Amino acid sequence: MNEELIRSLPKVLLHDHLDGGLRPRTVIELAEEFGYRGLPTHDVGELAHWFNRGAKRNDLVLYLETFAHTVGVMQHRDAIERVSFECARDLAADGVVYAEVRMAPELCTEAGLTLDEVMAAMMDGFRRGAAGTELTIHAVLSAMRTAARSLEIAELAVRWRESGVVGFDIAGAEAGYPPTRHLDAFQYVQRENFHATIHAGEAFGLPSIWEAVQFCGAERLGHGVRLVDDIVGPPGDEQLGRLAAYVRDRRIPLELCPTSNVNTGVCATISDHPIGMLRRLRFRVTVNTDNRLMSDTSMTNELVQLHAAFGWGLDDFEWLTVNAMKSAFAPFPERLKLINGQIKPRYALARAEQTVGRF
Repeated sequence: MNEELIRSLPKVLLHDHLDGGLRPRTVIELAEEFGYRGLPTHDVGELAHWFNRGAKRNDLVLYLETFAHTVGVMQHRDAIERVSFECARDLAADGVVYAEVRMAPELCTEAGLTLDEVMAAMMDGFRRGAAGTELTIHAVLSAMRTAARSLEIAELAVRWRESGVVGFDIAGAEAGYPPTRHLDAFQYVQRENFHATIHAGEAFGLPSIWEAVQFCGAERLGHGVRLVDDIVGPPGDEQLGRLAAYVRDRRIPLELCPTSNVNTGVCATISDHPIGMLRRLRFRVTVNTDNRLMSDTSMTNELVQLHAAFGWGLDDFEWLTVNAMKSAFAPFPERLKLINGQIKPRYALARAEQTVGRF
């Protein structure tokens, strides 16, 4: 299992932030083009290091501070379209065949763009970037949980459901901003037969997950890693509390982001990450990047690290990838087509090539 092989594998990404995945050079060029003067440096290498160093402060709120600069250069239509285009290109180059990329459009209106203008730029960029690749890319719209525009953003997501938006989310600082503050938005999404995932159980514990699932109807949990607080006992004899058992029984997907979780202080290393236990206990585990710029990561990098930490191989990665595709918000026929037409055949080919390589 080397990096080249892992990069060639088909991947499914459910939790990736558009404003957390800009190319450092693009941040600098957009700042110069549109007059943004807040960057700490205009050297590409130094800026990449600055973002990654800033993310490694073991605190979600501090981690989120770095987004001021990426959002700062995403206030004009051309900038948003370029960032979206490059996002699709970068994911396709990493072997991603299906992605749901999330963004809070309310953060891109400081220069006068309307929410619908932000969406038009984003979706145009995604379409251009995915053209000619194997990537299918959709958007999940996030409302900022620290603001009061969640119903408006939920309505925006539903309005764009025929144009590439597949779900609604809330994001931002978790402690002190429980999901039920935005209950009206989630109830609207449910009435419209639409989809919702919720950032819950990243920096805050079980109450956040409980509210997300039982009050707000979350179909997936963004991170959800603090669910381990409801699991006790030694390895091989773990006992699940009622919430953990409910999440596993209902097959509620966990959008786990190992590198990001290390950056925000959930655990010290990838080897310490609860994903190993959660996979062994057969939760609906998926692997994601969260913020590729801030965490200096990619889907390939996440899988390389999981291989090194837990010895996972093709069978594990296929299980994780099929989990993610089953959990996607795309229509069922689209999910089935990708599983049977791309994911399983390419894993079968990888196994065959690996077997040949042994002889």
